[in-house]
Amino acid sequence: MTFEPEALGQSRSDLAAALKSERKRAGWTQVRLAKRCNMSQTKISNIESGKLTPAIVDVELILHALGAEGPLAGEILALARSANTEWQDHWSSRRRGLDKKQNELARLEAVSTQFRYFLLSMITGLLATPEYVRASIADVPGDQSKTIAKKLERQRVLVNPEKTFTFLLTEQAVRWPLLPPIEMAMQMDRLVSVSRIPNVQLGVIPLAGHIPERPLNTFTVYDRRLATVETGTGALILRDHRDVNAYREDFERYERYAVWGDDCRALLNDWSVIFTRQHQ
Repeated sequence: MTFEPEALGQSRSDLAAALKSERKRAGWTQVRLAKRCNMSQTKISNIESGKLTPAIVDVELILHALGAEGPLAGEILALARSANTEWQDHWSSRRRGLDKKQNELARLEAVSTQFRYFLLSMITGLLATPEYVRASIADVPGDQSKTIAKKLERQRVLVNPEKTFTFLLTEQAVRWPLLPPIEMAMQMDRLVSVSRIPNVQLGVIPLAGHIPERPLNTFTVYDRRLATVETGTGALILRDHRDVNAYREDFERYERYAVWGDDCRALLNDWSVIFTRQHQ
């Protein structure tokens, strides 16, 4: 199935209709299907009405129970994969107001406990100084003071002892000169400070040696439930467990090339000194 961002919402209703049609074709009731799949009848009803987007594994269970196979089963699984993928383009986010996006992220952070951030080209808002936050959205027209305030307010989640954060940054992300040198030096100091928070791990992948990997995107993994992948024009939100696990595995591979703890802080301090000298 061709990926069409604008069709993702439609795929949810198409999936619901297809699963309902398959059940009726088999001559089964919702109760019988629910028992066969070890689900509740309410869950089956919500899936068929489109109120609940089923995980890929749920769809596989339903299709197996109904004996569906061949091209039709493949089409339904493709619909399920699209239904578990959401596209958020930058233009829509800007029209709604970037502060609304901050509210969404805060809600996601409230219900998640384990966070993995792979930062390929920039420093994320949770790690940023106010100056860096302001510069990161400088190209967005209008008054962004509310968005900046909410980005900084979200940083309080870092000291919540019930949550754990692992930030993995490339050297390029850390040293990209988004700000004047002295302000970049302050940003380095901010990273050093955050790295000392007990429930935070912060590592940097230096541009040295041999790294036989080719990361393409910035991404974040929330527990095992969700992965978000940044592109130049928006973000993909992936809920399929196979997608989420794939990004968790990518993260674990990249971790091997990073420096952590005191070695990481020494590197950040060296870069801070370089930026400071550039200012003088």
